Amino acid sequence: DPNLGPWPTLLVMLFVTVASLLLVSILIGIMTASIDNRVEKLRRGRSRVLENNHTVILGWSEQVFTIISELVVAKADQRRGCIVIMGEHDKVEMEEAIREKVGRTGHIRIVCRSGSPISLTDLQIVSLDTACAIIILGPESDYPDSSVIKTILAITKNPHRRPDAYHLVAEIRHPHNVEAAQLVGGAETEILLVGEPIARIIAQTAHQSGLSEVYSELLDFSGDEIHFAQQPELAGRTFSDALLAYEDSALMGICAANCPPRLNPPMDTVLQASDRLMFIARDAESIHVSGRTDLDLQKKAESARARTPAAPERTLILGWSWRGPSIISNLDSYVPPGSIATVLADFNEHLPMPAGPSASLANLTVTFQAGDTTSRRLLDSLGLASYTHVIVLAYDDTMTMQEADAHTLVSLLHLRDLADHMGHPYSIVSEMLDVRNRALAEVTRADDFVVSGRLVSLMLAQISETKDLNAVFNDLLSPEGSELYLMPAADYVVIGVPLNFYTVVDAARHRGEVAIGYRLAALAGESGQLYGVVLNPNKARAITFAEADRIIVVAYS
Repeated sequence: DPNLGPWPTLLVMLFVTVASLLLVSILIGIMTASIDNRVEKLRRGRSRVLENNHTVILGWSEQVFTIISELVVAKADQRRGCIVIMGEHDKVEMEEAIREKVGRTGHIRIVCRSGSPISLTDLQIVSLDTACAIIILGPESDYPDSSVIKTILAITKNPHRRPDAYHLVAEIRHPHNVEAAQLVGGAETEILLVGEPIARIIAQTAHQSGLSEVYSELLDFSGDEIHFAQQPELAGRTFSDALLAYEDSALMGICAANCPPRLNPPMDTVLQASDRLMFIARDAESIHVSGRTDLDLQKKAESARARTPAAPERTLILGWSWRGPSIISNLDSYVPPGSIATVLADFNEHLPMPAGPSASLANLTVTFQAGDTTSRRLLDSLGLASYTHVIVLAYDDTMTMQEADAHTLVSLLHLRDLADHMGHPYSIVSEMLDVRNRALAEVTRADDFVVSGRLVSLMLAQISETKDLNAVFNDLLSPEGSELYLMPAADYVVIGVPLNFYTVVDAARHRGEVAIGYRLAALAGESGQLYGVVLNPNKARAITFAEADRIIVVAYS
């Protein structure tokens, strides 16, 4: 009706405008809610990881930080390296802890996700089917092995898993759980019995000062580590000849086709073109035959000095933990017959005294005594002058990490002061739980520190990068196989004479041993010099050894 004017039209337009604004507001609200939900999901770490060829760490513990640090070094040459961690913690908390304890990771991206490693749904978040390796850590609980085994089961028996084999590396704490873990994981899983390597390293280091530093350097990606490489140009030559074929890398074993790695094989072993050789080197690219024909071997400087038979040893063990029985069992394999070990620890209802030594001990007689290992008076009454070695174990069963290390530090201070007063240089090997406390403990001038958690983390990282290394570590740390020894330099070469390391390798191979480095006693207290340890030295470079120096060899016991 023209008499009504424009009002109906204006009302319709107003209604359309209001309706449009309402619809836009609803749409904006929906989009905002969706974005908020997405942001919250990302904050909680519940979004799926879209990565390829990444390493996954399942579980959260103090070991995570060392493993990440090592993998960052190992993956430094990758353009798009990525490490994914999934734990039952808040994503933001995990990221902040990694930034604080690991620091900058360069171009290696660290991705955290929150979830349970035993949940099939949560495992999908970290894209296991595109991962190159999966590390499974035990939780910080009373029964960590059960969670690890459940995680292995959830991965390997998942009906939607990839057809190709996974590369799983899992830590197991108690020996009786190893069989179950292997049964579930099969050939896809490398099991690391975390207590056993540390027990063996402590037992070996107790009577070979400096050995813990050798292991630390060998396992650390920042230095020289173990690599495998085929060298078909050496086919037909013996292992003995091949030892002198490399100047910048140290040959130490063979991995024949379809066979486990073999350290220090017989010197007359003939190499095949299909063999993978085992080296200590900076990286795989640095492994190459030198082509040198003039090695400047100083045959007159080589020594054939007979070794003195070992005498019975007396070992004092201060402290006790779940690793104690294994340490004693391994110590029995390394000491001469007639040796004695005395265990002094704060035994109580929470840490019961063992019923008695194992009947299977062949060389060692063990006695147990209850007492405060931080008591100066008690330590002074033990007759420390009669002991050859002292081992200080951490109370990680009954104390927190920092409490146990503080307890250890007090015992070390008393031990070193007593040694200075008596003038008796017994060796001291100490177990530390937190690597950050080692710098504090070094004021005690203990001969060796075994940082148990760090060494296990280094092994896990190494095996995740190279599957065959688990067999190598088992061989190195087994009393039945080839082991690392620090032998007097005078057993191989004449002291005080400049010579190259080719000469040392030549002298060692005549004994059926593989020389891979040396330790200089003059630098044993210098942390900046790796405590005198030199692995894989340049063989052409001249060096003069002193009486207290040691040659690092791979040999049978």
